[in-house]
Amino acid sequence: MTAQVAQHYGTEGLLDRILAALTEAGKDIDHLTIDDLALIDELHSRRRLATQELAALLAPQATDRIIDIGSGLGGPSRYLAATYGCQVSGIDLTSAFVETATALTARVGLSDRVDFRIGSALDLPFPDASFDCAWSQNVAMNIADRPRYYAEAHRVLRPGGRLAIQDVAIGNGEPLDFPVMWADRPEISFLRTPEDTRTMLEAAGFRVLHWIDNT
Repeated sequence: MTAQVAQHYGTEGLLDRILAALTEAGKDIDHLTIDDLALIDELHSRRRLATQELAALLAPQATDRIIDIGSGLGGPSRYLAATYGCQVSGIDLTSAFVETATALTARVGLSDRVDFRIGSALDLPFPDASFDCAWSQNVAMNIADRPRYYAEAHRVLRPGGRLAIQDVAIGNGEPLDFPVMWADRPEISFLRTPEDTRTMLEAAGFRVLHWIDNT
């Protein structure tokens, strides 16, 4: 199933296309900023605004180490590092995303604070209690084993650590009309209700501090 999800998002020549588009827009691709990339590198609804709002709730410190689960092209990871000064490690299933995220991070001068690697949200390649904060935006809808996803996030957090998530949830229960942004077929779409999500988070050991419905 993870291979099917990675295939859905994977694409060849992604970095070259992004750099070509930035050049056409008049950007200096050798000296980019996170704002230069804001319109293209955050693969979630409401893009940079959603990242800013979620980051304000998380309120990381410069001394914090953060894991970005399902980091995509790396926009939120770079935003957190540039804005709050923290260290961020991104994990994503899709090799093209990891390669592109790494290259773009170098071009904005954040390689000393942000790194990316290929990995699964269900088997995070880090020891227990490795991070102060965990972060994940629009990832859960591609994950069938949601309890394990939340349990892995809890495992890699230090005692008292915080998780910030943005998820797509079931609305009125009507069947989806595929394709949607996160899936081209029902077999890789796993939406849950907000109530189920909260129950699973609490079962994994989390205590909910903020719960915002942006429908």
